[in-house]
Amino acid sequence: MNYRHSFHAGNFADVVKHVILTRILAYLMRKEAAFRVIDTHAGIGLYDLFGDDANRTGEWREGIGRLMAADLPEAPAALLAPYLDVVRGFNPDGDLRFYPGSPMITRRLLRAQDRLMALELHPADAEALRDNFAGDIQTRVTHLDGWAALGTHLPPKEKRGLVLVDPPFEEKGEFARMVSGLVKAHKRWPGGIYAFWYPIKDPAEVSAYVRSLEATAIPRILRLELTLRPPSDPPRLHGTGMVVVNPPFVLEDEMASLLPILADLLSDEGRGRSRIDWITGE
Repeated sequence: MNYRHSFHAGNFADVVKHVILTRILAYLMRKEAAFRVIDTHAGIGLYDLFGDDANRTGEWREGIGRLMAADLPEAPAALLAPYLDVVRGFNPDGDLRFYPGSPMITRRLLRAQDRLMALELHPADAEALRDNFAGDIQTRVTHLDGWAALGTHLPPKEKRGLVLVDPPFEEKGEFARMVSGLVKAHKRWPGGIYAFWYPIKDPAEVSAYVRSLEATAIPRILRLELTLRPPSDPPRLHGTGMVVVNPPFVLEDEMASLLPILADLLSDEGRGRSRIDWITGE
């Protein structure tokens, strides 16, 4: 598997991931106190959908392309507005050309007192990320393996915030690294919000991941999933998931209203499905 951001920018998985991200940020902004977002696998921050990588796959057309063109009911449209407003902000002429990644979405929503730490290991991507945030005093870009941040960069001095873990799954063992990374991070900062993205390709692999999370006995782990179609043989990507540790109390209900709409919109022939449940409770 290889889910490097530049090839899949704006696809269905990005849409779901970034909707969840913006709803968590909206909750954090309910309080005046500052918070920090640590994006462990930040990518380059901004993607040209007509560039070589994204245009090669064209996945954005069935992702953000469909959502931007959709006529949504008032209530879900209000929940999606922070996300879609950021995307529109990068496309002021109305034509969809540029798609912001998680660090750019986060940065556009931060207040003056909030901070972003964006980490990227790939040398060329780290340089591009640094260029995209040049001169931004609220954002710190670091060329670093994001897994290291789950130990050395926690807790943040603000004592409030989110750790977003969105690995490219270029190497084997990413599911295991997410579990061990969470255990390490949670010991250092048990009150933080953690969001771990994962691809849904092999249901058995995802089930093993969930069992490993259960075995950690870390409380309050919420699972959010969207699938476009049933599993196939041989396996191929058919869904996207995110586990959120210490989720905002409103997130479950918000996503319960949004995920079925997104599942219907982003899938073909009504095959989309959504799932929300607690891996561990209080």
